[in-house]
Amino acid sequence: MTANSNGQSQAQTSHPYPGLQSLERLVGTWDVSGPDIQGQVVFEWMEGSFFLMQQVDFIHGGHPIKGIEIIGYEREFGATEPSQHIKSRWFDNGGNSFTYTYEVDEETLTIWGGKKGSPAYYRGRWRDDGNTNAGSWVYPGGGYASTMTRAKPSSNG
Repeated sequence: MTANSNGQSQAQTSHPYPGLQSLERLVGTWDVSGPDIQGQVVFEWMEGSFFLMQQVDFIHGGHPIKGIEIIGYEREFGATEPSQHIKSRWFDNGGNSFTYTYEVDEETLTIWGGKKGSPAYYRGRWRDDGNTNAGSWVYPGGGYASTMTRAKPSSNG
């Protein structure tokens, strides 16, 4: 434990949590397309590999959206263990700030709006080569389909 600038103790971890390995398949630059969305997203690890950063630049519903998202496990002040689920915080040029919960495996990418089980979510299936994910955002009163295709791999690997 170390003390931060406020004198509070905080646990320090020297290695990223094993559950973060599932996010590795997102790393790189992706073209996003669909009937109502066009643009690009870039996923890269923050130094230390505890958090994945996403930068977004697309047109959705005719509106330009630029945003950032930080994805990883939450750890409360003074806690020694991370949260059970991979969480994120999204910020965009429209003043939006959302929380999401991520689930990534060999077959699907699910992003829950808020907590796992929310009625707002994205679910997409990976193609065999891992370079395409196609699915839909679903939320009360709407939704839209999108496909994410790898434009180039991570500069890290």
